[in-house]
Amino acid sequence: MTQANPLITVDELARLLAGAEMLLLDVRWRLGGPPGIDQYLAGHIPGAVFADLDRDLSAPPGPGGRHPMPATADFQAAMRRAGVRDDRPVVVYDDADSTAAARGWWLLRYFGHPSVRVLDGGYRAWTAAGRQFESGPGARGALAAPGDFTARPGHMELLDAEAAGTLARTGLLLDARAGERYRGETEPLDPVAGHIPGAVSAPTVENVKPDGTFRPAADLAARFAALGAADGAAVGAYCGSGVTAAHEVLALGLAGIPAALYAGSWSEWITDPARPVATGAEGG
Repeated sequence: MTQANPLITVDELARLLAGAEMLLLDVRWRLGGPPGIDQYLAGHIPGAVFADLDRDLSAPPGPGGRHPMPATADFQAAMRRAGVRDDRPVVVYDDADSTAAARGWWLLRYFGHPSVRVLDGGYRAWTAAGRQFESGPGARGALAAPGDFTARPGHMELLDAEAAGTLARTGLLLDARAGERYRGETEPLDPVAGHIPGAVSAPTVENVKPDGTFRPAADLAARFAALGAADGAAVGAYCGSGVTAAHEVLALGLAGIPAALYAGSWSEWITDPARPVATGAEGG
């Protein structure tokens, strides 16, 4: 298998489900709840399996941030429980805007799965198109056997705190959080407000249209060019805990711009008081 366009439309998914073997991974999640499993049980794409972002797509909170990278063995075990196989494509979806789905996409790609796509517009687009759904535990409790996915880290570029700080000075480090959090005007989640010095504000909400689907690739390319993504320049992204930054990396990829992810993000950066903190608009 080779990696296709990282997005898949509702119509394309419906056609493929009619004949191709694949795994649908429902990763609906919202910061502060309610739990995504409640949404899954209420209704999901037929055959989809639920994966919990906090439990299956992250390590426990700690020095590595609020959503640290899961250990290789832990991620492999979680994906095998979900039924992920090395030889079967995976489609990941969330409610609408692909924020959580991008985290699942990025992790599966980082750990070496060759064919992972995100449902553009998520479950909302699926139901808006009049497609069938099912409720209850579904495939989650009916899998005949676990998957055989083997996690092999290193297939996507990953930044640690030192590399992220350097990139902010020498290349382009995008801050995917809301602008007011970047500027340090408010910080509802972490004990310190502000941003990594030299980083550029690039809220992920501007990557998608009002319905949650991604903006056209040309529009994304123009957006990131205006933010400083020039030919050959090193680009990276971070956010509060590494979730929405994966969405930024996906959007950059759609625009043809390879980018690294600082997975620990702001919630890890501020665990070391020696690391500098900036506030205010760009230039800090």
